[in-house]
Amino acid sequence: MLADLLESLRHVHIVFNLFSYLTFRAAVSFVVAFVMSYILLGVYIRRFGSSLYERISEDVPERHRKKEGTPSSGGLVFIPVALLTTLLFASPVPEVLTAVFATAVMGAMGLADDLAKLRRRDKKGGLSKRVKLLFQLGLGLIFALVALRIYGDKAFTTQLLFVKNYFIHMGWLYVLFVALVLAGTANGVNLTDGLDGLAAGVVIFPLVVFGIIAYVEGNVKFANYLNVLYIENAGQLVVFASAIAGSLVAFLWYNTHPAEVFMGDTGSQALGGALASLAILTKQEILLAVAGGVLVLETLSVALQIWYFRLTGGKRLFLMAPLHHHFEKLGWHENKIVVRFWIMSLLFSLLALATLKIR
Repeated sequence: MLADLLESLRHVHIVFNLFSYLTFRAAVSFVVAFVMSYILLGVYIRRFGSSLYERISEDVPERHRKKEGTPSSGGLVFIPVALLTTLLFASPVPEVLTAVFATAVMGAMGLADDLAKLRRRDKKGGLSKRVKLLFQLGLGLIFALVALRIYGDKAFTTQLLFVKNYFIHMGWLYVLFVALVLAGTANGVNLTDGLDGLAAGVVIFPLVVFGIIAYVEGNVKFANYLNVLYIENAGQLVVFASAIAGSLVAFLWYNTHPAEVFMGDTGSQALGGALASLAILTKQEILLAVAGGVLVLETLSVALQIWYFRLTGGKRLFLMAPLHHHFEKLGWHENKIVVRFWIMSLLFSLLALATLKIR
């Protein structure tokens, strides 16, 4: 909105014409989100850190006990900054407003969980699974209605990988599909958020991927060349992805080992919502499973652990789940696990980008 106003002043001075370029808006949004999040997170840690913390779960490795007392709910700071920055530097098109709304709703669900944990000083409490499902189904319906307006006959579809211009038509089952994408991505980020800097670093790479995809789909020449769906206003989502990434990098500054703040469910749920929104609004939901490969592995490790435990009457497939705790049990240092998972996320993201050409 602010960027649109500044762009309208290009007749006053040529410098304002810079705001007509999405790449410039994205760069500015990244820098602004980073600086504001960096400053406000520092204030948050100093002012409220001693009171806003949650107990460390008894199920995690013993070495994590010393982290108890670390401020939590950092997402309460960097997520609003990212969303406000988006609204300032992106045009208020339906794609952007929907992404901002979905991220805010998912963050609000996470905040409810965080507040319950802070009140009870344990890891239980918060919204029930049923309430979360209702929220996610509601968001799925909103996405479906937005899709009807934006995509026309491709509203309730998703694009296949490796096949040119082929879409799977789902009808109104698309609402359930979107809810599954939202829930799965948010849960994946939440499960990955178990080591200092792990979730934040892992999520940055797929954010960049979907920022690039949004830019490509918003440019008719690039979209036609790569055989992806052309979406007129998709390019504005680059600003959204950049703002989230900028805030996340600032959070990572404080979250690297030893962490000064955790993102909490507020951050993990909102990041899952943001990442899922980018995939849904660019019609690349299936590609999210590739770019977010680390999130998929973390989620699968938990599902397989539960399945194997029940199947064998108490035996474990992994030493501990999610997957990063398995490597901790093997004796790997926390920093080694985090950096190697970052590398995996980078490789998955590069693979996701490569699939755009392999069609």
